[in-house]
Amino acid sequence: MEIFKIVGIGIIATILTIVLKNQRPEISLQISIVTGVIIFILVVTKLTSVLETLNILARKVDMDLVYITTILKIVGIAYVSEFGAQVCRDAGEGAIASKIEFAGKILIMVLAVPILIALLNLIVELMP
Repeated sequence: MEIFKIVGIGIIATILTIVLKNQRPEISLQISIVTGVIIFILVVTKLTSVLETLNILARKVDMDLVYITTILKIVGIAYVSEFGAQVCRDAGEGAIASKIEFAGKILIMVLAVPILIALLNLIVELMP
């Protein structure tokens, strides 16, 4: 059960950051960032099975892999930008966190345009 490992790491890191926050705030921040990276890596490695399953499913239905790849990139950008923004918020930099989220939203919108165009073309083809 990976969730117990992740929760355990999170609780231990939280206790360490609370204890060190008043005496050594820079180490407290570093513990917070490293903990976030460790948890992120633990979770990201689990996504490989999801990616393989989606690729198999796309091949079975003869779907263009460009769309699946684009959707996965969009999900990845959302996760990474959220993670980066949370790290910045933990460091007390809410303004930078907002900029990271804004950049993530712009990149998602840019990647979504080809899918939107393909969807609109499909709707036009289906209309009599």
